[in-house]
Amino acid sequence: MVRKASYCNKGVTLIELIVTMAILSILAMGILPLSNMAYKRTKELELRQNLRTIRKAIDRYKEMVDEKKILVDAISSGYPKNLILLVEGAEAQRGAEKVKIKFLRRIPKDPMSEDGEWGLRSHEDEPGSDVWGGQDVFDVYSKSDQQALDGSYYKDW
Repeated sequence: MVRKASYCNKGVTLIELIVTMAILSILAMGILPLSNMAYKRTKELELRQNLRTIRKAIDRYKEMVDEKKILVDAISSGYPKNLILLVEGAEAQRGAEKVKIKFLRRIPKDPMSEDGEWGLRSHEDEPGSDVWGGQDVFDVYSKSDQQALDGSYYKDW
């Protein structure tokens, strides 16, 4: 009886391995830009939400000052002196008693700047000013010079 030689391929050749690695690297190169864009979009959403939160707190403070619920100096603009005041709270008159009203639990960080600090504008500052006058906090903006996905700059939001 003649025995047939059986060749058994167990394993992969070097060419198959190289082709597989090339395909995987091409797929990975296509996924990286998409993941970077998704990360940037998430940071932009966080920036918009944080700006909205701080601006609403500033507006609520001003509204309560205008309604004479929070007492301030006669020469005051009615806006908070700093952002910390929104966290620590302001004394308000509620009936016959004085209560402390807090507008923020914490100051949200600027996700686009390295230090997480906000740029501040006073009601006396120019609308596009990068220098805070220090009188009060009328508005906040991002200190980042980066460009958003829509082509605008974060500092202009």
